[in-house]
Amino acid sequence: MRSPHHIPTHPHPYEAPPAPPTHRRTKRRGRRGRFALKTAVALLTLTAFLTLADRWAVLYAEHKAADTLKQRLRLSAAPEVEIGGFPFLSQLVGRRLESVKVTVPDVAADRVTLAAVSATARDIRLDGDGPTSVRGARVPELRGDALLSFADMNRELGASQVTFSGSGRDRVAVRGTLPVAGHELRLRADVRVARDGERGVATRIGGMRLDIGDLATYRPGSRASQGLHLTRASADALSRETRKARAVLAVPSVVRALGVPDADVREAQRSDTALARLTGRPEFVRQAMRLNLLDLALAHPELLDRLGLDPALLDALSRLTRPVLSDRLSLGFQLPEPPSGDLRLRDVRVERDGIRVRIAGSGLAVGP
Repeated sequence: MRSPHHIPTHPHPYEAPPAPPTHRRTKRRGRRGRFALKTAVALLTLTAFLTLADRWAVLYAEHKAADTLKQRLRLSAAPEVEIGGFPFLSQLVGRRLESVKVTVPDVAADRVTLAAVSATARDIRLDGDGPTSVRGARVPELRGDALLSFADMNRELGASQVTFSGSGRDRVAVRGTLPVAGHELRLRADVRVARDGERGVATRIGGMRLDIGDLATYRPGSRASQGLHLTRASADALSRETRKARAVLAVPSVVRALGVPDADVREAQRSDTALARLTGRPEFVRQAMRLNLLDLALAHPELLDRLGLDPALLDALSRLTRPVLSDRLSLGFQLPEPPSGDLRLRDVRVERDGIRVRIAGSGLAVGP
């Protein structure tokens, strides 16, 4: 007989059955997770390996291209070559490169050296039977620039005595000293830079002068304002120094150039008062500054000694013509003509560091 307090031990017919054990499901999930992790690691490792192989191939190709350009362009140093686009190997298989940037340092250009020539070619098509037998390349488009630095010009043309600096969009200021016949003459000139045709840069020299201390100024050329002339300070001193003034007035050609009447000259030679009255006129100083001392040197070399000018210096100045000085200060150069295609200048501009030249090319070829 059952006790009234007996509690049945079997489950209620409406209660859910107990859950089955979960340790098997957990093991399966763990195996799948480890497999996915291993797969991801393997893919990352493969990707890294392929990327590394691609980069090594790029470095090798850049090195080979640099050596080839050095030999074929006869450069003193191998250029820097940078191949763009990724992946490189697929571009190589397709024989088409997205872009190649080449930077060539220290390129000789006539009398000057270009500090750097940098150009980027796009859509390069490779010639060859396969990735390992590239014989050349076709460049449909190229853009770049070249820099003619003032630092290089100061070293190559100025010999540490003349400096070049920017003075506007198309002008270069030249300042310094120039040794002539044992004298250090102060040099001033302005160089205008402009494009010369499709591949050249031309320079025009203006405002050129050489100062012999405060005594005289030499401006090369054949015009009346050019030649060797007294400065205002030395012309003023001439008007006050009796001995020098009488020496100048003793030369008939000088008297005619000064426009002084003969009667006034004869009176000035006899009287200091008359001489002071003659040389004290404002027009005397102006006329004295207009005298070309090089002409006097030919006819009356003794007069130059009295003016304090070295005859050897004047002889050297007579040979230092405008073409000679212009050649010393010329910054012009020509781009080399490519064996195929077109290479031309797009723009020439004076910047703070030097002269910047924009370059454009099309239809160029590298290799046979």
